[in-house]
Amino acid sequence: MSQKYDITMKNIFSDMVDDIMSYFLGLQYTKIDELNIEFARVERRDSDMIFKCTTDKGNVAVHIEFQSENDGKMPYRMLRYSLEIMEKHNLLPYQIVVYIGKDNVKMANSLNYDFGEQNTLDYKYRIINVGDIKYTDVVNTDYYDLYSLLPLMDKNRRKEEGEKYLERCVEAIKDIPLDINKKKDIAFKAEILSGIVFKKEVIEKVFSEVIRMLRIEESETYKMIIEKGAKEEKIAIAKKLLKEGMDIDRIAEITELSKEEIKKLMN
Repeated sequence: MSQKYDITMKNIFSDMVDDIMSYFLGLQYTKIDELNIEFARVERRDSDMIFKCTTDKGNVAVHIEFQSENDGKMPYRMLRYSLEIMEKHNLLPYQIVVYIGKDNVKMANSLNYDFGEQNTLDYKYRIINVGDIKYTDVVNTDYYDLYSLLPLMDKNRRKEEGEKYLERCVEAIKDIPLDINKKKDIAFKAEILSGIVFKKEVIEKVFSEVIRMLRIEESETYKMIIEKGAKEEKIAIAKKLLKEGMDIDRIAEITELSKEEIKKLMN
């Protein structure tokens, strides 16, 4: 996923997971726990979301990755996650890549080879291209958390209508029969995700009214993302000062990070 969205994506999609699993996957499930997989041996990267769920076919690990760019290495990454899930948690993985990019999907969803009966691989996972989802299919449901994805949906209609399509998405969000605070979060997420496919000036123009109406800066997601972004910036500054040899006490004073946090960065 492009670095621009690294800080925000987990916060943006955390509220959507239930709707994604119900609407896109059609799963009848009960979520038990959120799992964590990190590739210390292979790559320093946390998987997006993995949940232990009970289904009519038994317990599974539903693994959802969000991707804003095509990645030719995606099948290898997904296979590594699959193996880690099975090894670490002893669960069968149900894996999905949710593609939210502007370009057409160019990623393979499988890996396979056949060197004889006892030396084969036939691995597949599912890719959902949000751009293929029809606008009307979602706004006619009560999966309101998915409204944040409306600006990325219905690629052909979006290209044909341009700015008018984004206006249509904003109107749909304004009309959601939910409390004002939930609308703020959905609208803020939609504004961020719009940046993947729409130009900045178009987004600012279309969202200006809804921002005034909903006071999006009071959104809990907005606050969370801003705070996390500020923390990431402080960490980046601390790393730079450590590299320059500055004393830990002085770095703590400048960045307002704790000495313990700074010492961890030294490792």
